[in-house]
Amino acid sequence: MESIIGKWRITEMELWNSDYFDMEVPAYININADGSGEFQFGLVYGRMSGKVSKSGEDFSFRWDGSNECDEAFGSGWLQLKDKNSLDGHYVYVLIS
Repeated sequence: MESIIGKWRITEMELWNSDYFDMEVPAYININADGSGEFQFGLVYGRMSGKVSKSGEDFSFRWDGSNECDEAFGSGWLQLKDKNSLDGHYVYVLIS
């Protein structure tokens, strides 16, 4: 059985191209077995807290962090498509 747990490289995003999402570091999301994790793409960084499904194929989370030094937070979900790819949705609120 495949699992969503681990470090994943972000290679495609609906709203941004790789010039943005890879501008500081190669964009990534890291999911730990305990539901914690972190991600970075472009100038957005966040720490996640969530739940990995019993099957290990889904992850729903809330996060807090920053976007260009402004406080930000949000939520999202990820789903394992196959052993090499995820699909997901990411929502954020910017506090400035």
